[in-house]
Amino acid sequence: METFLIRALQLIMSLSLLVIVHEGGHFLFARLFKVRVEKFCLFFDPWFTLFKFKPKKSDTEYAVGWLPVGGYVKIAGMIDESMDTEQMKQPEQPWEFRSKPAWQRLLIMVGGVLFNFLLALFIYSMILFAWGDQYIKVQEAPLGMDFNETAKAVGFQDGDILLSADNVPFVRYDGDMLSQIADAREVSVLREGKKASVYIPEDMMQRLMADSVRFASFRFPYVIDSVMVNSPAAQAGIQPGDSIIALNGAPISFSDFKQTMAERKKNAETLLKDSIDPRLITLTYVRGGVTDTTSLRVDSAYLMGVTACVTTDRLLPMVKKEYAFFESFPAGVSLGVKTLKGYVGNMKYLFSKEGAKQLGGFGTIGSIFPATWDWHQFWYMTAFLSIILAFMNILPIPALDGGHVLFLFYEMIARRKPSDKFMEYAQMTGMVLLFGLLIWANFNDILRFFF
Repeated sequence: METFLIRALQLIMSLSLLVIVHEGGHFLFARLFKVRVEKFCLFFDPWFTLFKFKPKKSDTEYAVGWLPVGGYVKIAGMIDESMDTEQMKQPEQPWEFRSKPAWQRLLIMVGGVLFNFLLALFIYSMILFAWGDQYIKVQEAPLGMDFNETAKAVGFQDGDILLSADNVPFVRYDGDMLSQIADAREVSVLREGKKASVYIPEDMMQRLMADSVRFASFRFPYVIDSVMVNSPAAQAGIQPGDSIIALNGAPISFSDFKQTMAERKKNAETLLKDSIDPRLITLTYVRGGVTDTTSLRVDSAYLMGVTACVTTDRLLPMVKKEYAFFESFPAGVSLGVKTLKGYVGNMKYLFSKEGAKQLGGFGTIGSIFPATWDWHQFWYMTAFLSIILAFMNILPIPALDGGHVLFLFYEMIARRKPSDKFMEYAQMTGMVLLFGLLIWANFNDILRFFF
């Protein structure tokens, strides 16, 4: 329950900020061109509002709705979410949206998208300034990676070190690398010291989207952090800092060791029948650059009385980069543009069978936030959602900003406005489509929760 509340709070805080900034973009451009904004509402408010306030000598009412799925500004002289058609029947006024030149109306419409994108760039810049950037060098991971069953089915093997996709070198394990692999014809890996090739099928991304587990994860070395007094490990001479590299002569990672010991415990009776002591093991370890071997007998729980190091930067090659204040801005812009390109590139999968299944609502969005409060992750996810909100809103769909932009371009080219009746029907069609997608997305969340 606590995890749910933490994620829900992060989601509400993030969406609130994004909606305020988005609608603020429309609001500021409208006021710049002296267009009256009658209402500024955070979230939607069908039938009633949770809070509303109208300052003296102001034309704008500020409100908070009860349905946390967006927000809106009601701009005078415009057919929008409010569907106020009565106002459009009145004579045109100089302070109305419809009375302004097309280029001013265009800027008012793109203001929300522009502000969301600029917000994302600013957040990314401040993240880099405050926390810097760090990542694991994929090509230098000493033990390679563990792969899921889909990856193994196409030819990857546990322990492979990822090198390149179609001769483009890998740098870091992120969403871009996954897309790079899925879109490639050939992926090069280092396998047991030799270069090998894995040929990627055309439907690789569809297969990966159907998985419930990650494509791959880093194999961590088994480095001893501490040793219990009088434990089997202590009696065998194991010391903190030792790196266990082999179990009974077979090279291992930390996960391999745990899995092997679990299997020995499970099959203990069978091993004893074969005159094999399941608790007796031989370890190969490295200490100060010197390799040595020792044997020990684990306890009845198949433990040897040590704790493993879990600090990532002590176990894997980590690149860390700090940014000065002014350095952070070009780096933040670069990160924002890269994120947008990656998201746009992956949109093609949305229209596939598996892509439609992956479409998620508030549950899916909430799940991307960490289960514990982490400001770094919160701001990173907020920036990512701001990118998504900007892109989705610029799509040429009626009821979205992109739909209004499309009709404005038509007006500028054809030199005549679409009729009010056409705009009403377009707005209604777009709203029905959007609410249908919203229902479908949240229905997918419900299905994933129960099944």
